[in-house]
Amino acid sequence: MASFFSLLSRMKYISRWALMRNAQPENLSEHSLDCALLCHALVVLQNKRFGGELNAERAALLALFHDAPEVLTGDLPTPVKYHSAALRASYGAAEASACKALLQLLPPDLRSAYAPLLEPQEEDAPLWRFVKAADKISALAKCIEERKAGNGEFRAAERATLAALKAMQMPAADCFVREFLPAYEQPIDVMLEG
Repeated sequence: MASFFSLLSRMKYISRWALMRNAQPENLSEHSLDCALLCHALVVLQNKRFGGELNAERAALLALFHDAPEVLTGDLPTPVKYHSAALRASYGAAEASACKALLQLLPPDLRSAYAPLLEPQEEDAPLWRFVKAADKISALAKCIEERKAGNGEFRAAERATLAALKAMQMPAADCFVREFLPAYEQPIDVMLEG
């Protein structure tokens, strides 16, 4: 039975930010879409303003699938995942194994189309930096949303995520934070005013 797509549809049941109290829960499906939109924007910014020549559509697709193995592994909270090099390596091996298992759920003639989305390819290496940056911007947006809801628990995560994003030294990401992230602080009626 080919259950690849039905299994991926269960990403909506994987909760993120499990170690923190959430005013607004977020699931893996929501996060993946957010990352795809943000990643596309980052690559477009890179291409239009910083002389890039990268494929924004490919970047968005990689971002859409970037957490797919978590449908099998679950979402390991960042403080746990990065607690030690040994734990990070073990989780990386679990993710790689989950990707292989997911691919086996596809008919053989479709596997080659999805393998490059689940198993990083060398030619996509420049795009993966943008996926990582989009993932961090998505986390920043979540932190802002929680802070706006009166949840102070995300303040430290917001500071740490912003510092990690700045450390990436990506002009497109810095531009997005300066130009577009402030709108995440606004209510919808102010956003629509332009």
